[in-house]
Amino acid sequence: MNLKENVFEGLRSIKGNLLRTILTALIISLGITSLVGILTAIDGIQSSVDNSFSGLGANSFDIRNRPAMQIRREGQKEKRFKNIDYRQASKYKSLFSSKGKVSLKTNVNFNAIAKHGSKKTNPNTRLIGIDDNFMELKGYKVSSGRNFSTHEYQHASNVCVLGVDVVDQLYEKESPVNSEIVVSGQKLKVVGILAKKGSMMGGGDDRVIMVPLETGRKMAMGRNLTFDITTSSTKVKNLDDFMEEARGVMRKVRMDPIGAEDSFSIDRSDSIAKSFENITSSLRIGGFVIGFITLLGAAIALMNIMMVSVTERTREIGIRKSLGATPFRILQQFLIEAIVICIIGGLGGIVLAIPIGNLIAQGISSGNASFIIPWVWMITGIIVCILVGLFSGIYPAFKASKLDPVEALRYE
Repeated sequence: MNLKENVFEGLRSIKGNLLRTILTALIISLGITSLVGILTAIDGIQSSVDNSFSGLGANSFDIRNRPAMQIRREGQKEKRFKNIDYRQASKYKSLFSSKGKVSLKTNVNFNAIAKHGSKKTNPNTRLIGIDDNFMELKGYKVSSGRNFSTHEYQHASNVCVLGVDVVDQLYEKESPVNSEIVVSGQKLKVVGILAKKGSMMGGGDDRVIMVPLETGRKMAMGRNLTFDITTSSTKVKNLDDFMEEARGVMRKVRMDPIGAEDSFSIDRSDSIAKSFENITSSLRIGGFVIGFITLLGAAIALMNIMMVSVTERTREIGIRKSLGATPFRILQQFLIEAIVICIIGGLGGIVLAIPIGNLIAQGISSGNASFIIPWVWMITGIIVCILVGLFSGIYPAFKASKLDPVEALRYE
């Protein structure tokens, strides 16, 4: 028997035991679904993070009174500095605006409640004050209505722009533009609606009410606010040098002593995305290990089924050997059969894994993830299937190849 005949013989054997083949392939399919599905979901979540930060300029960074992303460890306090007040933020903007675009933002209220008629939002809406550069630098777009005018920025007008989640909670059929809402006891006229942005943290960028910066300061009613500063320039080739220049200006504004550490945090706008990319790399390793363990269980089940197959076909093996089949050809036949079953199961698992992985990613990222076709993981899955087939089939095939033809012919 040559290789081609062995392949066809393996396929005939699979067809002759169709139910057992389907059940065996299903075990492998579930293992591959677990492996490829987990890795697809992780890639989808990473795409959500990338989409969330895609609107940010490549040459932009943020100055805050706390790190952009800090993982707290046991016994350590979150690192925070003194608030960056309005005077300091404005002074930095006046000193550095000649080198790039500078935007100021303040969180007026993290738990604001907006009311319109008989409806109101959940107490998890962010009320933020922004200046005229904020939307451009942070990638926000107005889908209907308009942005704030220069007059509204300068004169603390009672106007606002709403995120889509706020609109969904306050309005049903009527258009929000030019209507009025009440936030923290203050009437605000809605002039625009933001395009859906999404967020890896569960849609927080859409649960927002934006007001002009001076309006936000007025609504804070004397509370001590902290201001976040974003700086961007399209002309800079080396962002690190540009950031160091901005660091020097901010140290001067904050009057940090020479030799002392910065009294503020300065981070690239995409630093969270880069940090999350490192996390997803670790998740991929964990996902691969979990999926591989699942496949190991499937491989053991397949090995057991192949052992049963060898026992059932002992007489058939004896006939083949008596007709001149070598032990190598017998070994090859059973290995091919195991590999073909694994590949069939693997293809079915990949078909299931792609929609399941993408659905999980969409659910976690609030619909902001891109649809992923994981070509790398699909190819990896097929290779793993072949390896599982070899692992599962090698012992039963070896056992079949070593059968004595005379004893095998006597088997009933």
